[in-house]
Amino acid sequence: MQAMPKRWCLYLIECRNGSFYAGITNDLEARYAAHVAGRGARYTRANPPLRLIGSRPYPDRASATRAEHAIRRLPRAAKIGFLHAGDG
Repeated sequence: MQAMPKRWCLYLIECRNGSFYAGITNDLEARYAAHVAGRGARYTRANPPLRLIGSRPYPDRASATRAEHAIRRLPRAAKIGFLHAGDG
């Protein structure tokens, strides 16, 4: 029996300096743990994570990458709304 491939997701982290960090992964638990341990992105090594705000699933890496690009261009106030736009 072949394991199902993990879905990609966009995630949003609030850092200790109050900023938001957006990224993509196909293993959210492991990726967040890497950020917390200081093995994540350069940005989160300099600005450690405070909490994981949430995530949004995507069917493939390409669509998750497009969403990451889009959320990074938004003003701070709109980022959480973008993350939860597909809910409900």
